[in-house]
Amino acid sequence: MTVQKKIPLRTCIACREEKPKREMLRIVKNAAGEIRPDFSGKLPGRGAYICNSEACVKRLSRYKLLNKAFSADVPAEVYAAVEEEILGGK
Repeated sequence: MTVQKKIPLRTCIACREEKPKREMLRIVKNAAGEIRPDFSGKLPGRGAYICNSEACVKRLSRYKLLNKAFSADVPAEVYAAVEEEILGGK
């Protein structure tokens, strides 16, 4: 009998859908208060997840969802970096 490995699910802060962790981009706030995209998914600190969809990225910027998720002012550069990473060549 084989045991199925549990796939970690995370909730997108824009659309509130649960998806596998590997399909999402993590944004992290570390102990120093620095907020940035976490491409490895392993940086220490508080994390928030965003889908790889254009609609979610637009909603993230429009409603300043990272400010709400981290209860802090998030610089526009962080939103730009997330948008560049997900929408890159689109």
